[in-house]
Amino acid sequence: MVVEKIQERVRALPPSLQEEVLDFVEYLLSKTEREAIQRERKEWSALSLELAMRDMRDEVTPEYTMDDL
Repeated sequence: MVVEKIQERVRALPPSLQEEVLDFVEYLLSKTEREAIQRERKEWSALSLELAMRDMRDEVTPEYTMDDL
């Protein structure tokens, strides 16, 4: 299993490098969380726009003349 291989190799490192591994893992977790939040925001934004436009689908677009301008 991957987790066991990682643990085995990290244990073989000196403490200073173990700290670097920990920093990197925390960075990856933070990055993953930020990406998930961004995806969720995009999904909510698309849904919000879709709901806002829902009632406009069936609207007839009025024809404008030069007098209207």
